[in-house]
Amino acid sequence: MKFFVDTADIADIREMADTGLLDGVTTNPSLIAKSGRAFMEVTKEICDIVDGPVSAEVVALDHHTMMKEAETLRKIADNLCIKVPLTIDGLKTCKKLTGDGTMVNVTLCFSANQALLAAKAGATFVSPFVGRHDDNGFDGMALIRDIRLIYDNYPNFSTEILVASIRNPVHVLESARIGADVATMPASVIKGLFKHVLTEKGIEGFLKDWDKTGQSIPTA
Repeated sequence: MKFFVDTADIADIREMADTGLLDGVTTNPSLIAKSGRAFMEVTKEICDIVDGPVSAEVVALDHHTMMKEAETLRKIADNLCIKVPLTIDGLKTCKKLTGDGTMVNVTLCFSANQALLAAKAGATFVSPFVGRHDDNGFDGMALIRDIRLIYDNYPNFSTEILVASIRNPVHVLESARIGADVATMPASVIKGLFKHVLTEKGIEGFLKDWDKTGQSIPTA
């Protein structure tokens, strides 16, 4: 499974990239606004930090203007992935862009039927939102299972399932069990994956025993 960090915070992105475990970045208008920086500037900086896909979202709602915005965005870097909403105009734009070899992330997916349409439009990624699904009384993981089943039924589909709106490590675990291709999450959730009380207790115990030996490992 690929790990993307869902943020426009440069410090978080650098920290995650330094682990060597980061495969890409997703942003959206809300995250850009939270960063307090100019959209084009921060997006370019993110693309310079990571080698993998960096999703940047168009804000237009009509196909014609989406294409114009996408033309501007994809000049930022080769690893820029255009993000479009799951609407008729969004999928029309997706089809056009992927036909030209541009990566496209179709976002705000809340049904398996929508994911089917995204795959038919040639999306590089489809982003089902599990956390928001759960918030509204639906089963977010059931949605991922349905999409995985449908995509596996049709080997000609190349769209990757990018699980979004991840709230906790359990969402990541369940996504991996189902066979999702990508999980995008806040840096805090990625850090949570490292943590386990027994790991921490084990380290504490080893260090106490090591101190008793009075030894040290040469570092120079």
